[in-house]
Amino acid sequence: MRRLDNIDLRLLRVFVVLAQEGGFQDAQIALNLSQSTLSTHLAALERKLGGQLCERGRAGFRLTPFGESTLAATKRLFEDIDAFHGRIGRDQQRLVGRLRVGIVDGVVTNPQLGLQTALARYMAYASEVFVDLELGTPLELERALMEGARDLVVGPFSQKVPGITYVPLNREAQALYCGRGHGLFTVPGSEITHARIEEALFSVRRYRHLDDLYRVNHPRASGAIVQMEAQVMMILSGRFIGYLPRHIGEDWVARGQMRVLRPEAYGFETTHFAATRRLKGEQPLVDAFVRELRAQAGSPADSAA
Repeated sequence: MRRLDNIDLRLLRVFVVLAQEGGFQDAQIALNLSQSTLSTHLAALERKLGGQLCERGRAGFRLTPFGESTLAATKRLFEDIDAFHGRIGRDQQRLVGRLRVGIVDGVVTNPQLGLQTALARYMAYASEVFVDLELGTPLELERALMEGARDLVVGPFSQKVPGITYVPLNREAQALYCGRGHGLFTVPGSEITHARIEEALFSVRRYRHLDDLYRVNHPRASGAIVQMEAQVMMILSGRFIGYLPRHIGEDWVARGQMRVLRPEAYGFETTHFAATRRLKGEQPLVDAFVRELRAQAGSPADSAA
C-alpha cells in the first residue's frame, strides 16, 4: 500500500459519497458528476491505496472488506481534520470547519423553529464555517447522529438514545385536517362524531409508527407519507384526513382549502429538540449553533435535557 499522505482528499470524499449513496446513480446527483468521472476517480483511488474498494457491475454496488475498513478509516480521518480546523479556529478565537446539520422537513414556516433565522445570525460571525444541511425523518436523523454522519440534528425525538444530549427548543401544535371536497369539510363541528372520523380514509406519517392512528383511535391507515408536502397533497385531494403542524395547515385554512377537525379533541403538541452526541472535548461549532437555535426558539438558559 502506498503512503496515505499522497492520497488526494477529494478522491476520498468521492468514495465516501459513493458508499453512503450505495452506488453510482445517487452519487452522480449528490456530487453533480457523471458516472464515467466517478468511475475514473474511484479507479484512481484504488490504485493509490493498492486494493479494490467495491464490486460494481450487473450484481450491483457492494463494498469489499477492504472498502469497509477504508470507509471507516476515512470517516475518522475527516473527523480529525474537522477537529483540527476547530482547534486552530478556537485558538484564534474564530469558528472554522464543517458543521453537519440535520432537520425534519416542514419547519421552515415555524417562526420559532425555522432554521433560516438562526442560520443567518450564526453565519454573521461564523462565515468560515462550511454548513452541510440535510433533511430527514426523526429516525434517520438520530441514526445519522449516532453514526457520526451529522453533528447536530433537530426534530421531535423520543429522548431515549444513550450517548445523546437533547436540548428542548419549542412545542409545535398539531391538528387533524380535511380538505375541500371531503365529506367532513362542511359538516358542523358538533356533528363530527368519532364514528364519522373512523369512517374517513386516514393518511398517517410513517415515521410516527402509527401514533397518529392511536391518537384518534382510528381503526386503520389508508395512506402513508414521510414528507409534510406529501401530507398536504393527500389532504388537499379531498379524500384523506391527516395530521399537519398548525403553522402549515392554517395557511391552507386561510385559503379555504382545508379545515381543522375537532381541535379540542384531536389537537396535540410535540416537542422539538436539538440533539448532539456527548463527545469528549469542546464542540465550539455545534455549541454556538445550539445557542442560536435556543435563542430563536425562546428557550430558557437552563432548559437543556
